[in-house]
Amino acid sequence: MPKAIQIQQFGGPEQLQLVEVSVGEPGPGEVRIRHYACGLNFIDIYQRTGLYQGALPLTLGMEAAGVVEAVGEGVTHLRPGQRVAYASQPPGAYCEVRVMPARCVVELPDGIDFETGAAMMLKGLTVQYLLRKTQPQGGLQEGDHVLFHAAAGGVGLIACQWARAMGLQLIGTAGSDEKCALAREMGAAHVINYNKEDFVARVKEITGGRGVKVVYDSIGKETWERSLECLRPLGLMVSYGNASGPVPPISLATLAAKGSLYVTRPTLFTHLATRESTQAMADDLFDMVGSGRVKIRIDQRYRLAEVAQAHRDLEARKTTGSSVLLP
Repeated sequence: MPKAIQIQQFGGPEQLQLVEVSVGEPGPGEVRIRHYACGLNFIDIYQRTGLYQGALPLTLGMEAAGVVEAVGEGVTHLRPGQRVAYASQPPGAYCEVRVMPARCVVELPDGIDFETGAAMMLKGLTVQYLLRKTQPQGGLQEGDHVLFHAAAGGVGLIACQWARAMGLQLIGTAGSDEKCALAREMGAAHVINYNKEDFVARVKEITGGRGVKVVYDSIGKETWERSLECLRPLGLMVSYGNASGPVPPISLATLAAKGSLYVTRPTLFTHLATRESTQAMADDLFDMVGSGRVKIRIDQRYRLAEVAQAHRDLEARKTTGSSVLLP
């Protein structure tokens, strides 16, 4: 029988169990996929700990790549034998085989291998909606400064390259000199080691005291207040993750006092609500990767049974780039 990683209760990495599962035929609007690689993301940790709660027992994982084995009634854009990849709700990608909704599954171009496909979908589509769709008043133009936290992570390294392709001056933060060097290598115009420097002071220095148009922040609690200090008047604060914990309640008066700031808490799956929007976003991502303007860096590979160690490494911020699980 196929194997999957499930949790029976919320908690630490020790809750991750390798179990055998029964996988049937796809129903209407569904597809059955055999995975060749599965992505690893911080949202998986949120779900494991219960910060984002799902019904138990829960199979984790939001992205993977593989081959279609069967399609259900009404599915016309996929066929058996097709190479595919996805970032999708509901969770369930940590497995060898699964049946899932077909609308978020797209064909994987021949020039992109399975590991890259699994590593790029959730993170790459996140960057796509952040830089293309989640923009400040007046949009983003060449030469504009943006602040991007966790710039050496899987999302961050894609963002460094994508921003460079758009002509943006991305200021990336990371927790070590090595990670800062990696972010700079991948396209960050400026880097800040937040364990050595005051990132607010450095941002003001880099921007001549003006601040940035937009902050993209997946860290949450630890960086929230100081990230607001980095924005220019009418700037946009984009909080799209909670790696250090949830953002505390915010007073609207604070936004007024700091220069009529805007705040948003977007999610990828709002943007992936339809098959058409999913395909359009994926096409943009595939074009960026296929053209070489964005390279997907995979720095960690784990067997599916090693998923607990993968989670420990990710939580301890020991990883760079993307990580994949290999069934």
